[in-house]
Amino acid sequence: MDDEEQKPKRRVRYTGTHPKTFKEKYKELNPEQYKEDIEKLIQQGRTPAGMHRSICVQEIMDILKIVPGQVGYDATLGYGGHSLEILKHLNGKGKLYATDVDPFELPRTKERLNNLGYGDDILTVRKMNFSGIDQIAAEAGPLNFVLADLGVSSMQIDNPERGFSVKVEGPLDLRLNPKSGESAAELLKYIKEEELEAMLSEYSDEPFSQQIATAITSKLKKGGVIETTTHLKQIIIESLKFLPEKRRSDETKKACQRCFQALRIAVNDEFDVLEKFLEKLPDALAKDGRVAILSFHSGEDRRVKKYFQHYFREGIFSEVAPDPVRASVEEIASNPRARSAKLRWAIKA
Repeated sequence: MDDEEQKPKRRVRYTGTHPKTFKEKYKELNPEQYKEDIEKLIQQGRTPAGMHRSICVQEIMDILKIVPGQVGYDATLGYGGHSLEILKHLNGKGKLYATDVDPFELPRTKERLNNLGYGDDILTVRKMNFSGIDQIAAEAGPLNFVLADLGVSSMQIDNPERGFSVKVEGPLDLRLNPKSGESAAELLKYIKEEELEAMLSEYSDEPFSQQIATAITSKLKKGGVIETTTHLKQIIIESLKFLPEKRRSDETKKACQRCFQALRIAVNDEFDVLEKFLEKLPDALAKDGRVAILSFHSGEDRRVKKYFQHYFREGIFSEVAPDPVRASVEEIASNPRARSAKLRWAIKA
């Protein structure tokens, strides 16, 4: 009996030729063990489950111009792709500070980078919000470079348990840190119709915000339940049945994506966090310090552009990006998630 209890559980395997659920993608979730399989997926322009492919890496390195001995900050560590490239440029000299709020991915990324030879002597990782850049600068001193990738990591989107995707069934959560704050499902329970309509309109430019907000709040008033990604998706689909059939499928798909995006921004207070970061940024940078910010949402890009141009007019920044840098055609073909990326940069006077 004891021997039976000690036997390891068999890996979840899939039926057919391809894995369908997140847990069944055991090869993708073990990149060190199945390197050839991972490489094949990447060559096909796909992002393996549980991984994240960093975007505009070379463009960011060209902007930051990192040299050994500098001190810098990766405000959104994520899977660690950008940080790894930064550490290569530091070449064992200097220091990189990196932060993230995800309590699950942060230790995995730290361990991954440590195993590659980047220990505490050159890499300091903190679980905190990047609006605390002033705390990093107080410890590190003036920063020679700062990077912020504002996109949600692929491993968060692809894991149904995190509730970020409309494509799979999962809890309607959407928190970057599931251990803190309220989920999207909890938010919907008490939000007023006019507040929800305004949120959908402001945070995701949703053209059908009124119809969707009415449908959601009506469902809850009648005792309905909205606790999973599928529950919300179905309500959005029902609310847009008035659209002409030729347009309906495409418009509904886009509306679902926009609504999930708006809820994610609200639940994580993303715009407020970004503005606090941008307000504190100039004081954290050293003279001639460089900053690169990668955004994936028009609301984020507008805020970055506004702050950068204000600091340029005030003489705080000596240079700012005249236009956003976009991912190359080749990168977009290889990684479609790069399509919406906008990269802006600035240099401290």
